[in-house]
Amino acid sequence: MIEREIIKKKMNEFSVKEYISENLKRIGHSDTKVQRTPLGEKIIISASRPGLVVGRKGQSIKKLTLDLKKHFNMDNPQVELAEVDNVSLDPHIIAEKIQTSMESFGIARFKGLGHKIMTEVMGAGAKGIEILISGKVPSARAKRWRFYQGYLKKSGDVAMTKVRVAYAAAQLKSGTVGIQVRIMPPDVRMPDSIIHLSEQEIEDAAKSGISKEAKEKEEAGKTVEGAEENAPSAKDTKKKPETKEKKPRKRKVKTEEPKKEEKHEN
Repeated sequence: MIEREIIKKKMNEFSVKEYISENLKRIGHSDTKVQRTPLGEKIIISASRPGLVVGRKGQSIKKLTLDLKKHFNMDNPQVELAEVDNVSLDPHIIAEKIQTSMESFGIARFKGLGHKIMTEVMGAGAKGIEILISGKVPSARAKRWRFYQGYLKKSGDVAMTKVRVAYAAAQLKSGTVGIQVRIMPPDVRMPDSIIHLSEQEIEDAAKSGISKEAKEKEEAGKTVEGAEENAPSAKDTKKKPETKEKKPRKRKVKTEEPKKEEKHEN
């Protein structure tokens, strides 16, 4: 069945991503993409510090390639690295930063950590951010702490496709603490957003529209002239009148009945 093959491929890709994320902890790993090519599998790893992924003299990336061949039966895996443009707008890196700081320094200053990261993300130009920390923080009773700032969509198509989401788990002495980060990037355009133009911008737009219409009309005129030149002349296309044979008309002959003579009595 085709459906089973598709599910099998997707499960294999998911296991590859999980394996890479487990091996590349605390080095700013963001995302992993798996592409299938005729030469083999192409794996693109996005990270904030690609030099740590490569390792000294390329040892780390060579070891990762051999492990992928061994564990996932890949013939020729090609590993490529891509650097993250803006680290502060990547939720995976932000969640990993919160996780490492909580595991290193504990839960004593988690509120200061949340506010510090919010200001950093909003300073990078994000429209909104939300951080959820759930677990036994700071007491023995489980709670959920919410840090939010700016504007963030929670439902609709924008929330599903445009808002970036990441999850992480910090292993502490009190237990596992879950971390959830949502960031709305600055390039998201809302469906109800209105753009206000100045008078100069409106005039420029009108002039550009008029010039475009004039160009289109000129091009249309050129195409019509070329079609007229290539078209046959009217003399050639004029059809000669067809001559039909006239059939002789039959004349109707009137036959008069003979008049009866009237008899006159003398």
